[in-house]
Amino acid sequence: MFSRTLLSSASVGAARSAQRFAPPRSFSRPKIPTLQARLLSSETKAAIEKAIASAPVVLFMKGTPETPQCGFSRASIQILGLQGVDPKKFAAFNVLEDPELRQGIKEYSDWPTIPQLYVDKEFIGGCDILMSMHQSGELAKLLEEKGVLVSAEDCFLLWLSEIHLTGLC
Repeated sequence: MFSRTLLSSASVGAARSAQRFAPPRSFSRPKIPTLQARLLSSETKAAIEKAIASAPVVLFMKGTPETPQCGFSRASIQILGLQGVDPKKFAAFNVLEDPELRQGIKEYSDWPTIPQLYVDKEFIGGCDILMSMHQSGELAKLLEEKGVLVSAEDCFLLWLSEIHLTGLC
């Protein structure tokens, strides 16, 4: 909460007078923060482009889909799973394994956070964007249009294999 100091009119007048007679300030050059621009190497850019082209749905994340290493990566994987993304049309890259990839993907997309989702080589966004699109239905529409969802037949076969693998049948 903000507080305001109450001054009497006499003290306000005295403060104004003091400001009028204050010695001139020396003019100095304003300090501008130094920006450290780092150029993305051609090797890193080529590796990122190859990764993005490796599958229709690509997620750069911290950890792996089986063992995400941050809550945002976990949430992104869960959203893609809930949407029904076909595992055959999905690739994930663990940025924690490669510092060059971790920094490079941020520069490539001009997006400061990880995870980052690409669909058909197009940058979609991070976890916040994914969550918003999931809640609004935009993500389901996009994934369906791109043809990256598990078909009903494949879903049934996957369900059958899960029952067989878990010994329920």
